[in-house]
Amino acid sequence: MLTVGLTGGIGAGKSEVSRLLVEHGAVLIDSDRIAREVVAPGTPGLAAVVDAFGPEVLAADGGLDRPRLGSIVFADPEKLAVLNSIVHPLVRDRSRELESAVPEDAVVVHDVPLLTENGLAPLYDVVIVVDASPGTQLDRLVRLRGMTEEDARARMAAQATREQRREIADIVIDNDVPLDALRERVADVWDDLARRARQGGAGAE
Repeated sequence: MLTVGLTGGIGAGKSEVSRLLVEHGAVLIDSDRIAREVVAPGTPGLAAVVDAFGPEVLAADGGLDRPRLGSIVFADPEKLAVLNSIVHPLVRDRSRELESAVPEDAVVVHDVPLLTENGLAPLYDVVIVVDASPGTQLDRLVRLRGMTEEDARARMAAQATREQRREIADIVIDNDVPLDALRERVADVWDDLARRARQGGAGAE
């Protein structure tokens, strides 16, 4: 098994890269999706979040009001750290459980938004960073996700810098490019990952 940590700044296009890798045959373990599961209604995770931040972070249906919670934590590093201390251990345990169920010869891609911030690079055989300029990130967040510019900038500022992410990368995928160029780059990266998997996780040539 080859374990791959995939990360990138918000709006860099990491989800598109993970989707393309799955098309090539990767097994995806999506930390964002798991993070939603572990704070679903009725879970101990949601109860812990409500204990920490109050009932105002609940939506009318009893689920987590993510925009409300985001507006609280992304403006306050200490509150963000509290949220991470609740959610990250739950995500880690569930990720390990999912990984244990995949075939031994698989390329397992862990999509981890905060891989850099949490010092998780040593956990993976290969770290891939999806890179885009801050201007591209901001444009995508405002134009495609409907965020205000202020909210988008706050979320970007709460993450590692572009330089910090690139420092931990074994492979960098530039996503300031058209989709066709991205597809070609991901195909090349997949060939590299498949080769490493055949070699038992050996490094790049």
